[in-house]
Amino acid sequence: MNFGLVVTDEKHSQHVTDLMQAALARDWNVRCFLTDNGVNLIRNEQFINVADQQRVHLSVCEHSVERICPEVDLKALEDVLIVGGQYQNAELVRHCDKVLVF
Repeated sequence: MNFGLVVTDEKHSQHVTDLMQAALARDWNVRCFLTDNGVNLIRNEQFINVADQQRVHLSVCEHSVERICPEVDLKALEDVLIVGGQYQNAELVRHCDKVLVF
């Protein structure tokens, strides 16, 4: 199973983190795309620790990061995430069997 999460708001961070952990526990592959206020999850250590797993593909909208949290050093996270745009969102939808949007 390929499971996708699109996160537009950081207030869902615990739900997203829990869902990712549950999907990984079932041996599912996880794709997650952060956009709008959802990019604030890159500041969340618990989320980043879960996202830094072999079967997780994490990407963020560069425009949202520049607008919402420009102080974050994306180079420090380059081993965990891909900096991109809405193309990564489209890839997530194309490659996933199920997608949840928060």
